Amino acid sequence: MEIFEQIVVMGGKQLSYCYGLDEKMQKLKRKLENLGSREADVNKELEYAESLSLKKRRQQVENWLTNVEIIKRDVQRLEQALAERRLLRRAQLGKRVEELSGEVTQLVEQGRFPEGITFEAHETKGDALLTTKLLGHMFQANMEKIWACLMQEEVLIIGVYGMGGVGKTTLVTHIHNKLLEDPNTFDHVFWITVSQDFSIHKLQNDIAKMVDLDLSNVDDEKKRAAKLAQALLRRKQSVLILDDVWNHFLLEKVGIPLGVNGCKLILTVRSLDLCRRMSCQVKIKVEPLSEEEAWNLFSEKLGHEIPLTPELKDITRSVAKKCAGLPLAIVVMAGSMRGVDGISEWRNALEILKESKVGQDDMETEVFQVLRFSYWSLNDSKVQQCFLYCSLYPEDYKIKREELIERFIDEGLIDKMKSRQAQIDRGHTILNKLENSCLLEGIIDYLPYEKKFLKMHDLIRDMAVQIVNVSPRFMVEAGMGLKDLPDEENWTEDLEKVSLMHNKISEIPSSASPRCPRISTMMLQYNGLRRIPDSFFEHMCALEVLDLSYNAMEHLPNSISNLENLRALLLTECDQLNHVPSLAKLTALRRLDLGHTGITEVPNGMEMLVNLRYLDLFAHNLKMIPVGTLANFSHLQYLVVYRSSTTSKVVGEEVASLRKLETLHGHFCEVRNFNAYSKSLQEGGGPSNYLLQVGSDDPDFTLNESDMFEKCVILKRCNISRGGEDSLVLPNDIEYLYIQECNDVRSLCDIKSLKTATNLKASVIRKCKGVEQVLSSSSLSSSSSCILPLQSLESLRLSFLQNLRDIITCDGSFSRSKSPPPGILSCLKEFRICKCPNIKKLFTPGLLKCLHNLEEIYVEDCWNLVEIVAMEADEGEVEEYTEKGIGTLIFTLPKLRFLQLWDLPELKSICASNAELVCDSLQDIILRYCRKLKRIPLSLPWIDGQPSPPPSLQIIKAFPKEWWESLEWDHPHAKNVLQPFCHFTRYV
Repeated sequence: MEIFEQIVVMGGKQLSYCYGLDEKMQKLKRKLENLGSREADVNKELEYAESLSLKKRRQQVENWLTNVEIIKRDVQRLEQALAERRLLRRAQLGKRVEELSGEVTQLVEQGRFPEGITFEAHETKGDALLTTKLLGHMFQANMEKIWACLMQEEVLIIGVYGMGGVGKTTLVTHIHNKLLEDPNTFDHVFWITVSQDFSIHKLQNDIAKMVDLDLSNVDDEKKRAAKLAQALLRRKQSVLILDDVWNHFLLEKVGIPLGVNGCKLILTVRSLDLCRRMSCQVKIKVEPLSEEEAWNLFSEKLGHEIPLTPELKDITRSVAKKCAGLPLAIVVMAGSMRGVDGISEWRNALEILKESKVGQDDMETEVFQVLRFSYWSLNDSKVQQCFLYCSLYPEDYKIKREELIERFIDEGLIDKMKSRQAQIDRGHTILNKLENSCLLEGIIDYLPYEKKFLKMHDLIRDMAVQIVNVSPRFMVEAGMGLKDLPDEENWTEDLEKVSLMHNKISEIPSSASPRCPRISTMMLQYNGLRRIPDSFFEHMCALEVLDLSYNAMEHLPNSISNLENLRALLLTECDQLNHVPSLAKLTALRRLDLGHTGITEVPNGMEMLVNLRYLDLFAHNLKMIPVGTLANFSHLQYLVVYRSSTTSKVVGEEVASLRKLETLHGHFCEVRNFNAYSKSLQEGGGPSNYLLQVGSDDPDFTLNESDMFEKCVILKRCNISRGGEDSLVLPNDIEYLYIQECNDVRSLCDIKSLKTATNLKASVIRKCKGVEQVLSSSSLSSSSSCILPLQSLESLRLSFLQNLRDIITCDGSFSRSKSPPPGILSCLKEFRICKCPNIKKLFTPGLLKCLHNLEEIYVEDCWNLVEIVAMEADEGEVEEYTEKGIGTLIFTLPKLRFLQLWDLPELKSICASNAELVCDSLQDIILRYCRKLKRIPLSLPWIDGQPSPPPSLQIIKAFPKEWWESLEWDHPHAKNVLQPFCHFTRYV
């Protein structure tokens, strides 16, 4: 009778949630409108306060705004769910309406912010800059002198001058870093590299970025200066460092309020005269190193691999002396001679330096001879040409290694080799040689820590430009802010390469027709060019490389059709380009890049380009690629036609005929078409890098994680588990498999060709209505074909699978008494599951034993999930940890770093009440809206008889706070131990 009464009470409670639901929803929406009004007011206040630069929003305000956005999305999803009009579902949703209504009320109350929404910002001074150690007593003396001057209130502007390469930037970098380290000096330190392409407007922009000031909508120079001055004035006690200043300018025109509120300025310049013109109160000359200091630096950079005999040591000292005490020249020269042990080679080097000497008093000319020697010492004309090619880029420009190598290939600076990869390897070898010779500087990217970019020191670039001003003849006006073409007299007949990249040349006049019959390279990228007249290329018959990328023209001039020597035509990101003239005559073309252009059809005559090695047709508006076109390109090594458009597809047999392909990004229209190509790969060979998609597409589809893998297959909106000829055939070496809206597949084991995919690293399954389980353990016998690929799988992502019920099933039921085969998912590092509404239990203890490499678990919006680790009385695979007491079960995930359980309203347990999780590597725990979860079974290490947090733990984010505080722990002090790591916020 009591049970019946409880059922009646529970049923009545459920029905009560349904009564007046529409009225409750309307009330919720009215509350949400009030919350939205408060949100708008807060945003307006923040916009004004933050425009003052020294005001910053409080973290609680940031969290509040994030929570408002989250709850707005929650209400929107709730409205959509209410449209289903199912009674039981409405009962659940009625309860959710009441919950959200309470949360909205709470957010409205929290939005009052009695302490205000901002605070006075005490910004961090900045990040320390990478530098080399200071050498020489004069450097140390100058360091102390600059520091002392900065501490003197009356000294406002300090000029550091000296010839190029003497170490001015290194010296001032040490000052910058010391200011950051000392909390008792200045509050703000700003570093700006000025360089030769100086303009007031550019300098204003650079300083504005440092002080978080937006000047993009202000064009008037005086108004920009006023805003910048105000921003700097609000930053009391600041030092502004302007490195590599070449031109005199008035500080007030820029907006630098020198002396007000402790604002000071340090300049590095080449001459004493410029220091005087800039009104520097203190002028510090950076002198070259003494002879002994120079020798010590030279020895250090030369290394100690080669023993120096007395005679050889004398010669090496003489070579070091020729570097004139300039650290840059010493480092470059030592790099050039590192590993040279023959005394004849050292004598020869010394003789060359002696013969090159021009005038005792012209030290900069002399150091140029040292730098030139390093250039000559490359002893390889191709490597020398590669070095000179780098001078075509703007000063202080970060050049991508991969881009440079592609250019070297375009220019023929890398010889034809057996494969494109061999050419790329040769390119890296060349760049490594230039970097090891200290002629190029590697720049470390953030993550991963690889040197993906290179740059030239401005003095080394000046030396290179000096060389190319004579022979070979280059015109280098890159990044100079030009709005017009250089004057006609600059276009001489002996010009070989022209770089006008990164300027503001929007239009080339119709009268422009340079008579430059020897030009082989023309770089006009990043100009915003809207029009190029036919006449411009008429007299450039020798042109081999033409880069018009990142411009705004709609048409190319017809004269391009006659550039019969052209090897590379680069048009990437010309998104307004809709017409390319006939390419029929350009039979020498090796590289054609039409990526991200606006073309609707392939250029006329493209089928004649039989020597193509590189073709990019990633063009969203491209309607089709005529059948048979690609088959003409038998030498093709790189082909991108992936997602060219929703209608443009490739033919499997046609692409399979391209036997030299090393990179292929292709979109196939149907499974049978894809299979034809995939079967050709199994015969041997094939690209080492591929991204292959089958089925229909949508224009907004993006796939970022595939970038981490070399060999990827994407299956979208197609049937993949059919038998016979239509049975999907995957490449044997596939690494990444993405499946979306393929509704005929029930599990990965349905894909028979997976049996040979033994290198599969990651799989994503999304929006597949037929998927009921990821793996069917009825197929997972020890001889099962499905086991091998799953032993290599490192990442598994599941989302929007409406009918997913289990990860592994056995004969259609949840596998609790039978462990999966050994090794299955044993390499899995990441598991993500999101918006799978019908799954109730994730892992079995037997499966959990296989997941010893698991590092990350993300579980989100699985509304009916009840257990993370499902338990049964007959489970025999778990280990009993008798020291904790009889019957205590221990589950170990030794490498788990990240655990996120998010919006799981039915989750009751992570594992059984008599079980614990041992996660000694755990760093982050994120728990949000798991209201029915009463216990966190985390096993804590014990020290001196008391529980302590896992040593790796960094943070716990939990919401709501009152739920977290109600959780049960195995030890009464566990909650207090973990409290310092807790943050109570919905924001993740």
